[in-house]
Amino acid sequence: AMIGAGLMIITRCCTGTEARRSVDISLLLVIGAALGIGECMQTTGAAQAIADRIVGFAGGNEYLVILALYFVTMVFTELITNNAAAVLVCPIALAAAHQMGADPKPYIVAIMIAASAAFATPFGYQTNLMVYGPGGYKYSDYLRFGIPLSLLCMTICVLLVPALNW
Repeated sequence: AMIGAGLMIITRCCTGTEARRSVDISLLLVIGAALGIGECMQTTGAAQAIADRIVGFAGGNEYLVILALYFVTMVFTELITNNAAAVLVCPIALAAAHQMGADPKPYIVAIMIAASAAFATPFGYQTNLMVYGPGGYKYSDYLRFGIPLSLLCMTICVLLVPALNW
């Protein structure tokens, strides 16, 4: 990305000023803060405490743990950026997998899918926001079509990810 951005400036597709103005500082701050919070959750034991509750609630059932992790990531993704959501839930997933003595890969894959499948709000994912205004969509359109689509993706993911051999 940096090479591409540099080439755009060198070839005069855009100026340095235009490039600086196009950087979304608030987005970078949210992602940076999420990285710090994720590290704090790991260091303080909060991730382990949350994982204990999720595993306890799920009765140690891998499918239910993945369902809970997917759901939390999906909700976070609709409210904050997908990167921040993944960073926040990843330490919890790793702690849950460790507690269950399971391979963490299916848990991480479920989080990656949940963080990338945001359909219920216009600001859940960048492309949603890009078509929001030009497409003449209303917030309710995202809820009406996005919630069922998100639930469908969640169901498919929760059923398939643990069954696949990672």
